[in-house]
Amino acid sequence: MKKVPTLDIRRYDTDREAFVAELGAAYREFGFCCISGHGIPVEAVDGAYDAFKRFFALPDDTKRKYHIPGGGGARGYTPFKVETAKDSKFADLKEFWHIGREIPRDSKFADVMPPNVWPNEVPDFEDKGYGIYEALDNLGARVLRALALHIELPEAFFDDKIDSGNSILRPIHYPPIVQDDVPNVRAGAHEDINFITLLVGASAEGLEVLTREGEWLPITTEGDAIVVNIGDMLQRLTNHVYPSTTHRVTNPQNANARKPRYSVPFFLHPNPDVVLDVLPSCVTPDNPKRYPEPITAHEYLLERLREIKLI
Repeated sequence: MKKVPTLDIRRYDTDREAFVAELGAAYREFGFCCISGHGIPVEAVDGAYDAFKRFFALPDDTKRKYHIPGGGGARGYTPFKVETAKDSKFADLKEFWHIGREIPRDSKFADVMPPNVWPNEVPDFEDKGYGIYEALDNLGARVLRALALHIELPEAFFDDKIDSGNSILRPIHYPPIVQDDVPNVRAGAHEDINFITLLVGASAEGLEVLTREGEWLPITTEGDAIVVNIGDMLQRLTNHVYPSTTHRVTNPQNANARKPRYSVPFFLHPNPDVVLDVLPSCVTPDNPKRYPEPITAHEYLLERLREIKLI
């Protein structure tokens, strides 16, 4: 059976050419790869998960204090069964929190990147949460350098396009499933909106990726590996050289359905004013330009948030 590969990112410094070739091949095939050797301490991951679990254990009315009506879920808390996968009839079985980038409030992006809110009831939520945000932001930049080299761009091509990126850390809680015939799944089949997504420490089975052959392939990680997948913005920019692959979180068919599932994806976004226009190097006679009209990252994000019923 096919398997999404796990690659050690330390090879970027010791065995660059082969690493870049293997990474590029994994993304061309699956749109997904598991990254090990990233250097994010297990204590940082466990500490963040612990803080997030303590927040989700709070009473519903306490959590709802941090829901921002009209905010499109950009910051703070989004209650259970709000987000709905594009074209799905049923809302996802999850609640979540959004942590965004801390930027100066006089930044040109301040109007589209609101300040974070933090739950008073969990004093270490901010420290642990923003710590893992920054660690994943740095790792994502390293992955993008390798992806740039694979498509013959300068190594630093993405650096100034993500340094004020509207990136989001999303701690998710999927509560235990208490009945057998729920029509909803924990997260309906979807593609991500952003450049790349980094998923740290998924605590249970359920993540599946749709292969080119149309089969659902479960993804399980080894050790401290982080799952990194391509989002629609990078697919568009690279003219589908890097595919944004459909994935879902299924309901366990065993006793784990009665357990909660926690997951912390980091959605790495470009700066809001980055223009998503197909890279000339990704246009060939076999792969003609698929998107004649450029669009800014922010306009594209708003378009997609409407589709998933967050705004």
